[in-house]
Amino acid sequence: MTMKQLLLLSLTALTLSACATPTVYGPAATPTAVGYSETPIEQNRWRITFHGGSGADARRVGDLALLRAADLTVAKGYDWFQVTDRYTSGPSGGGGPYVSLGGGGASFGHGSAVGVGGGLGFDLSGGPSLSRTIEVVMGKGTPPQQPDAYDAREVRRNLGPSAQTP
Repeated sequence: MTMKQLLLLSLTALTLSACATPTVYGPAATPTAVGYSETPIEQNRWRITFHGGSGADARRVGDLALLRAADLTVAKGYDWFQVTDRYTSGPSGGGGPYVSLGGGGASFGHGSAVGVGGGLGFDLSGGPSLSRTIEVVMGKGTPPQQPDAYDAREVRRNLGPSAQTP
């Protein structure tokens, strides 16, 4: 590979990495798009999923799932919610660029051949890299004294300002 080809390949990789999907707070346009979605289970029990953008970290995705739970709790007329179950799924692709090498050989009667190859690949899926699903139970009055119980308005006050909206 010539220096010119290597430089072109590097610039292409840099350009593609600039196409990262940001993690923003808002409804997901499709089931795999960045953003939140929710499913009612019972009148006061909901399953909420937040899909992060490429390169999203677990803490941010978790905070945005909690923020959606808080917003939904207030919208439904409740004061607090308790997380009863949670699930985090990892990267959908391999993450960043990857390099592969291979080799092989063959014999053809009186001759033989040996080959070596290499490649550079990129995940172009553009899908979410991380998602957090939580199941919550909502209630009125003072939140129970449990580690996973949250005052919805307090969560909105603390996590709301840091949420980047579309």
